Amino acid sequence: MSAEVKPDRTGPAGAFWSALDGGRLEFQRCRACGAAQLPAREECTACLSPDLAWEAAQGGATLISWVVYHRPYHEAFKDRIPYNVAVVELDEGPRLISNILAPNDSLRIDMPLRLELGESFGQTIPQFRPRVPTG
Repeated sequence: MSAEVKPDRTGPAGAFWSALDGGRLEFQRCRACGAAQLPAREECTACLSPDLAWEAAQGGATLISWVVYHRPYHEAFKDRIPYNVAVVELDEGPRLISNILAPNDSLRIDMPLRLELGESFGQTIPQFRPRVPTG
C-alpha cells in the first residue's frame, strides 16, 4: 500500500485511529457547549473551546448522502469498482464519511444504519450496514 492511502495519525486524529484499532468508534464532545464532532480537531467547531473529550459511539447512524464511484478515486481502489462513499450521521450527532455495506441500488436517504468495523489496507475502518427493522 502506498503512503497516500494511510491515515494521518498525528495530532487529534491519532486518538480516533487508536480507538478504531481497539474496536471502538469514538468522536469528540465539547465539555463547554456539548457539541459532538468528527473529524477530530484541537478545538470545538461550535464554540472554539479547547476543552474536548472523547466519547464512544453506540453504533447507530443514518444515511445522509452518498455517491457511487465507477472510476477509482485512487489507484489503490481500482478493484472495488463500483463502490460507494457515504456521509452518515451518528445517533450522537457527528457526521463522518464512510461506506455502506449494501447493494448501491438499495441505498436511501434517511436509511437507518448500524456500525460494523471493517478492515482496509491493514487499517480498521468504520463501515455501516442497513439496520434490520425491529418489531
